[in-house]
Amino acid sequence: MYRSVTRSIQVTVQPSFIEDESSPGEGRYVWAYTIEILNLGVENVQLRSRCWRITDASGRTEEVRGIGVVGKEPTLKPGESFEYTSGCPLTTPSGIMVGTYQMQTETGELFSVDIPAFSLDMPNAPRVVH
Repeated sequence: MYRSVTRSIQVTVQPSFIEDESSPGEGRYVWAYTIEILNLGVENVQLRSRCWRITDASGRTEEVRGIGVVGKEPTLKPGESFEYTSGCPLTTPSGIMVGTYQMQTETGELFSVDIPAFSLDMPNAPRVVH
């Protein structure tokens, strides 16, 4: 599990390898990741967008940006959380994801929240340290 807190917004990530959707012989490796966003602050905030940087074991990096997450732009009151699961295919047996969410307060202020870097590792695969 991976966790970070930015401006009273806690982001927790739990990645898992999806063997049934992966085909190593064809260079297809698929992970799911479940994210919980928890508002530890005192004001309502809304998730407006996301930005991901995905790097595979070959060092190839892709940036993905979009509105909301899984088609939603949740508003979180103090103490509330939002959880969702998404996925990431790679052509290598490991990689790393890291990113940010753009959040907005009720007064219209925009701010970034860090999504902690997390490792995508195929179980029992040899580890390579760069």
